[in-house]
Amino acid sequence: MSVHRATVEWRRGEQPFSDNKYGRGHDWRFDGGAVVRGSSAPSALLPPPLSDETAVDPEEALVAALSSCHMLFFLAYARKDGFIVDSYRDDAEGTLGQDERGRVSITEVTLRPSVIWSGDTSPDAAALAELHHRAHDSCYIANSIRAEVRIEPR
Repeated sequence: MSVHRATVEWRRGEQPFSDNKYGRGHDWRFDGGAVVRGSSAPSALLPPPLSDETAVDPEEALVAALSSCHMLFFLAYARKDGFIVDSYRDDAEGTLGQDERGRVSITEVTLRPSVIWSGDTSPDAAALAELHHRAHDSCYIANSIRAEVRIEPR
């Protein structure tokens, strides 16, 4: 068992609040000292400057966390199986929609990992599929969400 912490901080400052025209930008602070700028996703309802286009929105953060978790387990299993990974890139995508309960949620996440191998052997299609299957089954984030997760290796 382990505990993971993040501090999320928003300040109104001099902005009005009751008119709903306040900035949604805020900071995510992590125990190692990293600070990430967060915001709502820019939309018709919350266009810039109400949303910060340069910041990470919660939906993007969920997709990135899932992709990162999958990648870390994939790398561990590839090493354990004797493969050498030179690079791993995932152009992951999450879809916001209505779930079976009628609630707006991330309904699907598609991981599109592209792996470059080196060394004497690289996995065949079956071994690659098995590496992704094991990584998905082990990923804490994938095990924590309701969304369908699809893996489409490139």
